[in-house]
Formats: sequence, structure tokens, C-alpha cells
Amino acid sequence: MPISRVAGPAAPRSVVASILTPKEILGILRRHALLIIAITVLGLVAGGGTWFVLKQYFPSYTARTYIEVLSPIETDPTKFGEIQVQKEILYGYRLSRANLIKDQRTLQELLARDKVKQTDWFSHRDRNIRKAIKYLGNNFGAYAHRDSDFIEISMTCRDDKESALIVNEMLDLFLASQGGSKREEIASRLAKYEDQRVRVQRDLDQANKALDELRTAWGITDIDKVSARYFQHTITIKLNELELQKNELGLALKQIQADIKNLERLATGPITEQIEQIVESDPVMILLAEQRDMLEAGLDGILTKFGENHRVVRQTQEMINGVKEKRELRKTEIAEQTRRANVQNGQDRLIVLQERFTELEKLRQEAEAKQRDLDLARVQYEQRATIRDERNVMLDTIKGQIEKLKIVHDDPETPKVRAVGYAPVPLEMVTSRQWWVWFPSGTILGFLLSIGLAFFMELANDLVRAPRDIGRYLHIPLLGIIPDAAEDDQVRGINLSHAVREAPYSIISESYRRCRTNLKLSGAVESLKTLLVTSGMAGDGVTSVAANLASTFVAEDKKVLLIDANFRHSSLRTLFPRAGGEEAAEQFDFGLSSVLMNQCSPKEAIRPSGIEGLDIIGSGPLPGNPAEVLDSARMQDLIKEQRKAYDYVIIDGPPVLLVSDSKSLAKLVDGTLLVFNAAATRRGAAQRSINEIKEVGGTIVGCVLFGVRALKGGYFQEQFKSYQQYQKLQLAGST
Repeated sequence: MPISRVAGPAAPRSVVASILTPKEILGILRRHALLIIAITVLGLVAGGGTWFVLKQYFPSYTARTYIEVLSPIETDPTKFGEIQVQKEILYGYRLSRANLIKDQRTLQELLARDKVKQTDWFSHRDRNIRKAIKYLGNNFGAYAHRDSDFIEISMTCRDDKESALIVNEMLDLFLASQGGSKREEIASRLAKYEDQRVRVQRDLDQANKALDELRTAWGITDIDKVSARYFQHTITIKLNELELQKNELGLALKQIQADIKNLERLATGPITEQIEQIVESDPVMILLAEQRDMLEAGLDGILTKFGENHRVVRQTQEMINGVKEKRELRKTEIAEQTRRANVQNGQDRLIVLQERFTELEKLRQEAEAKQRDLDLARVQYEQRATIRDERNVMLDTIKGQIEKLKIVHDDPETPKVRAVGYAPVPLEMVTSRQWWVWFPSGTILGFLLSIGLAFFMELANDLVRAPRDIGRYLHIPLLGIIPDAAEDDQVRGINLSHAVREAPYSIISESYRRCRTNLKLSGAVESLKTLLVTSGMAGDGVTSVAANLASTFVAEDKKVLLIDANFRHSSLRTLFPRAGGEEAAEQFDFGLSSVLMNQCSPKEAIRPSGIEGLDIIGSGPLPGNPAEVLDSARMQDLIKEQRKAYDYVIIDGPPVLLVSDSKSLAKLVDGTLLVFNAAATRRGAAQRSINEIKEVGGTIVGCVLFGVRALKGGYFQEQFKSYQQYQKLQLAGST
């Protein structure tokens, strides 16, 4: 049997997942298997019954046919090939045709046809147009296919033949209306084109007359020649040549002006390399250079012979310097003459070019005037010729459109819709009337409903039924799980408060022993010598837990005192009667209340239970103020005194949610053990019980889950069976 292992009161609480585990889900399904099967079968029966009723009393047939929708683009009947149109445009056109079929006016025209009026379907609508149109709106369909060139027309009603008749009547009505309206539209367009052709012909005649008048006025014979567009007139050629010469001369003028400015700048600046070359090629400069070289060569010999300060050396040096001065003067003179000559030559050339430019400008202006006259004549002619050409093209286009419209008017595909064929009489009912829809659907719905109901019942149950509820909602240590008496055959016919003594090999007895072990492990032995056992409500099994827990401690050769603190509903008196029967009980009816009200001493109230090592203090007479009595200093002294005399002091307390007595006791004991009844304690009551103890500063050492039943598919069912089998093998081995 599972128990929650804890290391002590201060041990961290284990966090239990709030979601259902797969094992828990499987357990829920197993526990409610009969409910799931019953509702699933009921769904199967309901689905079959619905199918039978619909088939027998509400038959439904759907007839359908298709209309092919051609491209809305008007093609040229004189040319071959197809025009590619975007799919979305074609789908939009099909959708508009489908909407036109379902339009109210179209439906009214359908209902006005004689064959439709004679149908039973129309008679069932009381021949009421409004009702019939409303029915058609829900059961007559015109669906435009997105990926094909068809519109699907369908009609659903109780009679198979009438559904086909209504679809075919709509097919004839729509094709006839589309054909007539389209040809009327084409005839109207033909009339408009004919009127436009007459107006354009009149404009063309006026344009030709204006061209003749222009030729006569300007006297230009080749103005309308096509070759004039490709060959230039002599005036134009001459003007182009003059323009070209003017541009070239203008560039030359700019260049000579720039050269003059550059020469003037060079005339005042340093001598350039070009002038240096001219100077060096001068004969005088060459002669002076030769003299300088000869003197410098002689100077080298004289220096070697006489030294630097000799008279001859100084004379030679003076002669060399004189030659150099002459060269510099000659160089300056030649440079000045050359630069002045360059500037003068540039100025003379500029004057010549300017005179030539003036003459060219005069000739260009004369040619430009003639060109303007020619251009004006051509512009006027081109304007009138353009009008004439436009009218010619327009007239040809209009004539071509008239011929095409005549062909289209007589074309059988002009309505842009074409029937694929009449709708056949449907052989089978619609899908919603087929058995393979209703039987599986009813079964699946029943199954889903049963699953939902099972989980709703399971999740709506807020009882503290299993250990996972303790960890998930209460968050306190679980010290023991006491099975329900129905789960243990060995406790039949015995008082459950004496299960440990009278059925020591039962699973319930073993559960109490485990609770004792967990209680001892939950804290130091010295710190848990006084224990209050209480619950939230009456009848949760507190007395059974207290009595059996005391028996387990006694079995360990411990001395235990069991105190009945439930003044209002005392149980230990009947569980452990006094020796001598009822007369002895009436004669010595001292109990806890007697001690607390100073009517007797603790020794007088303590009596043997009939079990070695276990003593009892009964509740005694009901005091007028139970809570105040239990919260007194005498109760505190009693617990301290008996704590020294006994190994364990166990108090059977009243319900904490009904009276405040247990809250007074919780402050005085080492720990409080809460009992939750798996068949009666709700989560809210359990949480309030915990809060009540904590509010007064009581220490909750843990809880005991009492009366746990083995749920189908749960862990306890297998655990109980395994323990019983194990116990049988143990007993068989001992014999």
C-alpha cells in the first residue's frame, strides 16, 4: 500500500503535477467502462433510428448538371488561336454567372414555368412564391468551380424526378435568357458602330480637302511625298552645313582667344622651355658659349700653374664673367622679341576669324528664315495628314468591328455559356440519408459523450479519495491509508476500532502499523509523545484511527494513554467498557471533564482498557463550556504530567469544523494527526480543517486517509489483491 515518505515536519513538500497522467486517464476509463459502453451503444441505436426515420419519412434526392462557361473575352472570329486569360478573371466571371442563376428574379422566373408549377414540391409549399423561394435559397445550388470551366447546378427535394425536372427547367431558362440578352447587346453595338462609321467618313473627306488647299497655298510640290521624311531638303542641308561651320569657327575663336591669353601670360612670366630652345639655337648665343667654354678650359690650366690669387687668373675670370653677362643680355632680348611676336600673330589671326564668323552668321540667318517657312508648311501639312490617317485607320477599324459583330451575332457560342447535358434522375439519396453516415456518427458521438461524461463525473467529484488528492490539493504529509472494510474479508464481523487486535493479519491492521511507522519517522520520538487525532466532520473515523494507532504502539511494548476529549460524542466508553459492566460504569463515571473541573484527580480518572499497556481516560460528563475547559491550565498540566508517565498520549478529539475544542487541544500537544474519510471528506472541508489548526499555531504532523476503496483500474485494487495473496502464502507457510 503506498504511503508518503517524509523526513519530518520541516521536510519540503513534494509538488504533484496537476495534470492527469496516462495511467490516471486509463483508470478513469476503466472505472466508467460500463457507462462508456452503454452510452456508445445508445449512440449507435440513436444513429440507426435517425437514419431509419429520415430514410422512411424524410427522403432527400439531389439532381445536378453542369453548364460550361466560355471565356468572357470576345475573340476575333477571323483569327485562330486562344487568348490566355488569368484564372482569377475566369473564376470571377463564372462566379457572377452562378450568382445570376441564384438571383431572386431568376428564381421567380423559374417558379413561373408551367412544369414547375405542376410539381408536388411546389404544391407542398402551398404554391406560395415566398416559401418556394426561401426553400430554393436553402436547397437549390449554383456553384462555380474554381479550377474548371463549369458551374454546377443542383436541387435537393423529396422526389427524385422533380429534383431533376427543376434543375433542367433552370438550365433551359438560363441558357435562353443568356442567348437572347447577348444577341440584343450585339445588335445594339452594331447600330452604334454604323453611326460612328458615318461620322468618321465625313471627317475623312474634310481632312483630304484641307490637304489640297495647303499644297496650293504654299506652292510646295513635294510636301506630301513619303521620301521627304528620309531625304533632306536643300535648304535644310545648307542650313545644317552653315550651322556646322559656325560651330567649328566658334570653337576656333575660343581656342585662339585662350591662346592669346596664354601668350600674354607667358610674355610677363619666366622663360619657357620652348623659348629656351629658340634662344639656345641663336648663332650669337652659340658663339658666346664657345668663348665661355674656351676661357673656362684655359682657367683650369692657369689655376694649376699660378694659383687662385695670380693676376692672370683674375683677368681670365673677369673675361669669363663678361661673356656670361653678354649671354644673359642676348637671352633676354631674344625671349622678349619672340613672345611679342607670338602675341601679335595670335591677335592678327583672331581678327580674321571674327570677320569670317560675322559673314557665316549672316548666311545662316538667311537659311534659317527659309527653313522656318518650310517647317511651318510641313507642320500644317502633317497636322492635316495625321487627322486624315487617323480617320482612315479608325474607319478601317470600325468596318472590321462591324464585320466581326455580324459574325459573332450569328455564332451559336455567343451567349458564353453552353449546356453539358440535362440532369439525370438521381438513383440514390443524399449522403445525409445513408446508413454509413448515421451509424458511425451516432457511435462516435455516443462514445465521445460518454468519455466527456466520465471525465466530468470524475473531475466534478471533489472528495479526497486518493493519495494524489492529498498531494495535489492539501500539501501535507500522508502518513497512512486505511482501506475500506469492504476491501478486507478478515475484518468482517468485528469492530473496526479493534482491527489491530482482533484481525492482526488483515490489510487494515497492516495499514495501521504502517501509519505508526510513518508517524515515528515524521519527527523525533521525544517530540511526538502527545498526539491529537481529529477530523473536519463527525463520522470520519477518528476514534478507529486513535484506538488502532494506540494498539500498534502497545504492540511495541509501549505504555500508551488514550484520552477521549470528544465530550459531545464519546465513543471510548463503549469501545473499552469498565470491568463489572454498566453498574461499575455508573458508579465510577469519572473522566476528562471530571479532572479538568477538579472533581477528581487524574489517577482516579485513569482506568485500564483491558489491554496490557493501554490506559483510558473517558470523556466524563458533558461540561457547560467544553472549549474553555480544554483550553485551561489544568488541561495543560494534565498533558505534561501524563507525558512523563506514558510513552505516548493519544487524544481522540472532536471535529475541528464543528466545534472549537480541537483547536484548543492542538496548541497543547506535540502534533495533530488529521483524519480524512475517502467517502465523505471534501477537498474544501479538508483545506479548512488544515487552516483551522494552523491558525491557532498547532503542528500538523500529517494525515490519514480513512475508508479508501479500491477504484477499478486503480493502484489499490492490485495492491489489495497482492497483499491478500501474500498473506495467504505466509499463513500457509506457518502451518
